[in-house]
Formats: sequence, structure tokens, C-alpha cells
Amino acid sequence: MNERWALDATEGGGALLVELDGDGRPAGPVRAEADLVAAVRARPEVGRWVWRSTPEAYPELLAAGVRVERCYDIEAAEQLLLGHEGRLGEPRSPAAAHARLHGLPVPPDPPQRAAEPGAQSSLFEPSAGAGLPFDGLLEVYADQQRRLAATEHPGRMRLLVAAESAGMLIAAELRRAGLPWRADVHRAVLDELLGERYGGRGEPRRLAELADEVSAAFGHRVRPELPAEVLRAFARAGTPVKSTRKWELAKVDHPAVEPLLAHKKLYRLWTAHGWGWLQDWVRDGRFRPEYLPGGTVTGRWTTNGGGALQIPRVVRRAVVADPGWRLVVADADQLEPRVLAAISRDPGLMEVAGHPDDLYTRLSDRAFSGDREHAKLALLGAIYGQTSGDGLRNLAALRRRFPRAVAYVDDAARAGEEGRLVRTWLGRTSPRAVGAAEAEEAGIPQDPPAPAAGTDADQDPGGGAGFTPGYASADSRARGRFTRNFVVQGSAAEWALLMMAALRQATAGTRAELVFFQHDEVIVHCPAEEAEAVAEAVRAAGETAGRIAFGETPVRFPLTTAVVECYADAK
Repeated sequence: MNERWALDATEGGGALLVELDGDGRPAGPVRAEADLVAAVRARPEVGRWVWRSTPEAYPELLAAGVRVERCYDIEAAEQLLLGHEGRLGEPRSPAAAHARLHGLPVPPDPPQRAAEPGAQSSLFEPSAGAGLPFDGLLEVYADQQRRLAATEHPGRMRLLVAAESAGMLIAAELRRAGLPWRADVHRAVLDELLGERYGGRGEPRRLAELADEVSAAFGHRVRPELPAEVLRAFARAGTPVKSTRKWELAKVDHPAVEPLLAHKKLYRLWTAHGWGWLQDWVRDGRFRPEYLPGGTVTGRWTTNGGGALQIPRVVRRAVVADPGWRLVVADADQLEPRVLAAISRDPGLMEVAGHPDDLYTRLSDRAFSGDREHAKLALLGAIYGQTSGDGLRNLAALRRRFPRAVAYVDDAARAGEEGRLVRTWLGRTSPRAVGAAEAEEAGIPQDPPAPAAGTDADQDPGGGAGFTPGYASADSRARGRFTRNFVVQGSAAEWALLMMAALRQATAGTRAELVFFQHDEVIVHCPAEEAEAVAEAVRAAGETAGRIAFGETPVRFPLTTAVVECYADAK
């Protein structure tokens, strides 16, 4: 299983392939095969397939029942290398990499197409690498091996590329398997919370009622789904607010607030996971989103449509295992503080994180006279940059007891303020500048402070900015807050990739299938009789990932697991 072969599709379903040597160069003649699927199936001894792009290559193999153990995704590797070289945002296709290698005009990457609900096609059109022959692809791969060897920590960077490539395989398999979804349960939830739809397709009854309550509270007609109208109404009422986000409205004493917040919550449900969403995204009892590994600058995943990473708790009632099967839902415990302990190599914090029980309680016993809340605020403040007021005093206590941990994030913040690049433990590199979208994606507080990603800020219709790769300018303090968190959150994302890769390997050959992933949470769908073994495999995968990512440290990476029939019962 140590062989490495390069593979490229040809027109008509054929393939070109060649064995590679240790330097990434052809070790024999290029072979032409009439059937790509048959070519891969006939070579189970291949340890790693090297190809242009997993979203292009793998779905067809999966559809034919061919599972690839390992791959090297040239496009994903190019993105990581460009970031490491301070060039994040340049085209990442193999054709672009080949043009840069030869000083030729660099073609832009093709635009990502919109997701097709229920489809099994690739994320990008097959023409993404058009114009680059197989020998050019091999040349790009060999050059990537040279560039990887020249990085600051070649071993870590190669591990990052391997982990990102594994994530690409897992993303395709997640889409193929799909998350079990009961459409009848989903409809019942909508009927319960939203009521009937006027005219069959109009606004649900409950939303209309709440809109009337909001208007009555203001004394004139206000459409609560339009933030601009709401802001004008509050100003007219003499209680101006800066935004319609939940945390802002909660501070206002006005009779419109309660129905307005209720409307916001239900409006989000209707527009993001209502009847239209159900019709578009659920097919044959499965929800199949398109996952985008490394979709954010920190390495966290995103999805191309479907909102898989923001499934409301109430809608999770519809995620139900097949008869005789179970869902093993696993969630990493206090992941980012444990990652900080591992990457900073702070002896005291590693000792605190060397136990599977509550980290903040142990931290409070060591440095905060048993005050768990202050201990938690201090550690999260160090990671997220909340260092004013009480946070500053808590941070001082943390710095006295765990100087290397605080110095690690302080140094990252200082580098960001000075415009320097910072890297995660394995080598993912921050962009040269960061805008509000990137900061919000990472949960970095702004001035005034904003809620963390995943809260109501992300669910404000028309009120939040999504992630856009790029280089929007920002002041140095904002960038410092971002890079402070980037080194921790990005390293945590690397742990999550390795955890899933270890779990995928542990469940190979069983009927269990990974069906969902969100930051530090994973769901495995398996026969009931395999559930306990899968839960143990999940726990073992967490420790394996910590050891592979960060080496031998005392830090433990526990996962809380729940074996349930319904996702909503997991928490």
C-alpha cells in the first residue's frame, strides 16, 4: 500500500495513469486505460492517488462503488502552498500553477457554480483543468513536492496537505451517504411552529400574527423582516438602536422587542429550513449538502447551499436514523483551549488539559481560587482577544500561571498588528489582511463587540456579511485579534481533519458511514449493534488525531458521544 500513482481523466471515461517515484516524478511509462473506474478498481495496492481535484475525480468512483483510501489533491495543495508563500487569493488550479511555473499568463479559476440540491455532480465543472496535459499536471505535482520541502516545517506541511486531501475524500463521501432526514417530521415541526401558509404558498400564519403585533407596538405598519424599517421605527419611537441583531435588541425596553425577536427566529426557520428548503434539499430520506473543506481562511469547512452547518436545534428532530440503525453523535470537549495547550507547550496548561474532565474547573483550581467562570473568561479572552476591563485582570492572572500559553497568542496578535503572516501548527497561513467577514467567521469580537459566529448574528436576514476570501483593509488591532485566534482555531480545524481521517480508517470495512461534520462535531450512522464500537472508535480517533497533529504531549482530546435515534436527543 505504499505505491503512489498519478491519475487523470480523459474524454469518454478513460484515464491516464503513471507510477511516481519518491520525488514525485514518473517511475515508469504513462498508461492509457479505456475505463477510469476499472483502472482504479484494478489497483488496490495503490497507497495514494494523485489527481487534479477530488470533487472532479471522486464522485464518479464513489457512484461505481470504488472507495479510495488516500489521495493527494493538487488543487487543494496549491491553495495551501500559495497561502504559505503569502499569495493567498491567486488562482489555485493546476493550469494556473503550471502557468506560474513557466512565467506564462495565469488563467483565472472558473467560478464556483451554484449547488444543485440532490445532485451528485462535482462542485466544479470538469473543464477546470482544461488545456493542461497530463505531463503538465505531473510537472506541477513535482514542483509542489519541491515547494513543500522548502517550507518552514516540511513534515508538518506535508501532513497538512495529506489531511486536507483526506478531508476532500470525506466531503465527497458525506454527500454520497447523506444525512438521514424524515420529511414528515420536518413538516410537522413547521406546522407546529409556523402554522398554515396563507394561500398555500404565502407567509405562514404565525409570522403574520407576529408582524401584526410588532406593528401594533409601534403604532404603524412595520415589516419586521426588513431591518431598515425596524431601525426607522425604533428611531421614530425615541429608542434608536444600531442594528436589529438579537444582542442589541435585548437591551431595549420597548413592547415591540418580544414579538420582533420571536418573528426573527421563526422567519429564519421559514426562509432557511422551511417547506421550500425541504422540497429542494431532501431526496429519498437524505439531506446531501456539498461540503467545502477549507472553505474559510482558518481551515473550517463551509457548504455550498443547504445551510448544513446551521441546522436549528428544533429542526434536528427530523434527523432520524433508519430503522434498526443509530446515530453516534460526537462533540469535542473544550477543543480550542486544549489545542492552545498543545501548540504553546505551556507545561502548566498541558497539565490542566491532560485530563478528560472539565478543563475550566481544573484551571480555576490552579489559578482562580475555584472561580470557574473567571477561569473560562480568562482563557477564552486570551484566545479571542477580549482583554479589557475584567478580562484584562483575568488575563493577568492567567499570564502569571501560564506564561507560555499567553505569550503564544500574544505573539500571534503582535505579528498580525505588524502585518506579518502567522501560521497554524501544521502551516496553514493567514491572509495578509483581514476584513470584517473573516473576523466574524472566526468569532472575533469587533468594536462594539459582536456575538460569536453561529449565534443570531449569522441568522439576521440581510444583516450579516458572509465569508469572502480576499484582502479587505482593517486596522491593526482588528487584524491582531484575528491572528490571535487564527493560530488556535486553525490548529483546531487541523485536529478535526485528522480526527475524521482516523475515524474513517477505523470504520472502513463496516456498515458505519460518516454522515455529518460541523467544526468539531461528527455524526456516524450505523447499525444499532455497531454503535458502541463506533463510539469507542470516535473516542480513539480524537486521541490519535492529537498525537499525529501535535506529537507526544500530555494533552487529552476527549469527545462526548451519544448514541441516539434522533439528532435532537443528543444534547
